Amino acid sequence: MAGNFQCHWEATSLLSKKEGENAMVDYKRYETLKIDKGGGIATVTLNRPQVLNAFNRQMHGELEEIWGDLMKDDEVNVAVLTGAGRCFSAGGDIKEMFAMAQAGKEFASLPSARRLIMNVMSMEKPVVAAINGDAIGLAANIALFSDILIAAEDARMGDTHVKIGNVAGDSGSIVWPLMAGMAKAKELLLLGDFITGKEAARMGIINYAVPKEKVLPMAMEYAQRLAAGPTMAIRWTKVCINKPLRDLVNLILDASLGIELSVTNISEDRKEAVKAFIEKRAPQFKGK
Repeated sequence: MAGNFQCHWEATSLLSKKEGENAMVDYKRYETLKIDKGGGIATVTLNRPQVLNAFNRQMHGELEEIWGDLMKDDEVNVAVLTGAGRCFSAGGDIKEMFAMAQAGKEFASLPSARRLIMNVMSMEKPVVAAINGDAIGLAANIALFSDILIAAEDARMGDTHVKIGNVAGDSGSIVWPLMAGMAKAKELLLLGDFITGKEAARMGIINYAVPKEKVLPMAMEYAQRLAAGPTMAIRWTKVCINKPLRDLVNLILDASLGIELSVTNISEDRKEAVKAFIEKRAPQFKGK
C-alpha cells in the first residue's frame, strides 16, 4: 500500500524528479536569487537589496523555477529562504508594475502567478524561512508556506494588497486564515495591516522571533538538524501535513487570482493606488 501511495504522489506532484534527471543542478542562471549550498542545505537569498528585494518580473519567474531545481538536486535536503540586506522583501516592485502597465505589458499572467504558488506549496523538502526584515505582500505569503519560520522581532509582516487597491489573490486569502485564524486574518487582510515578528510569534503564526542578528544563525541551526535527520521520513511527513493546504490551494487559488488579475488589478482604485505610491501621497479611493 505504501508503494502505491508513493507512486500516486510522484505522479501528481508538480516538482518530482523524472527518471534519468541529473542529481545536481546548475544555479548560475539565477540573477535575482543567490543560492549557496553546503552540508545538505541550500540557502536561497532574495537578492535585490537596492530595492528592498522587491519582486520584479524576473524575480517572480526565478521564484517559480527555483523550487523545482531544489527538488531535483540530490545534494539538497533542506532549503533556507532569506533576504539580502535589511529586508526580507518589500513585496511586488510597484514601479516596475506601473511602468509595464503604462507600456501595455503584463507583469504576471494568471498561469505564471499560479505556478509560483503551486510550486512553493509543492516543495516537498523542508524549508526554513529566515525573515531578517520586513516581509510584505507576496513575500509574506511565500514565507508562510515554509515549515519553520524565524523572524526578526521588529520585522513587519502583512499582506497589503488592499492598500494598493487589489484583492489578496496570490494566496493571502488561503495562508493567512490557516496560520492566524479566520477572525485575525480578516482583520489583517481587509485592512492591510502589519504585525511584527514578535506579535506573529505570540500568535503562533511563526515559530520564533529573535533579534535581527540571530535570525539567520538560528535558521541555519534548524536547517542543519533537518539535513542530518531521516530525510525521507521528514519529507513524507511534510507531504502528509501539507495535504489540507494543497486542497485549500486547489479550492481557492484560481478564483482569487482570477479576481485579482482580471477585476481589481484593472480597477480605477488600483490605478490610483499605484499612481499615489509613485507620487508619494495618500491615495483617494472611489470604489471603482
